[in-house]
Amino acid sequence: MTSDSALLLWVVGILAGSMLFFAAAVAPTVFRALPAEHAGAFLRAFFPRYYLWGLVVAVIAAVIAVGSHWLLGAGCALVAFLFGYARQVLMPQINQARDAELRSEPGAGKRFEALHLRSVIINGFQLLVLIAAAAYLVWGL
Repeated sequence: MTSDSALLLWVVGILAGSMLFFAAAVAPTVFRALPAEHAGAFLRAFFPRYYLWGLVVAVIAAVIAVGSHWLLGAGCALVAFLFGYARQVLMPQINQARDAELRSEPGAGKRFEALHLRSVIINGFQLLVLIAAAAYLVWGL
């Protein structure tokens, strides 16, 4: 394995690991440990940083990959783009829908659920791309 490939594997692993840690440890703990209104406030403060972290690390991975692994570079660039989309477009829509739901506006709950599901699907897709990149780097799949 070249040093570029090893560095790329390390960066991809950091991002995938942090995403898994959030899903498996942070989110469930927040909802178990805090009342709903405090959990929501925490997550609203947390998610912009989570998405920015993912964006920055995915861009770093894409830059590392572009010279020797163009397909992995494109995959990491897509992951970065989706972090940016989630942060700048989807997250504000989710927050607006949740606020409307809390005000008991008709249809707001379904809109919130649909937007939240979109964010979960995007996050899952990003994680699959990163796992596939890591598998390719390790096993050449």
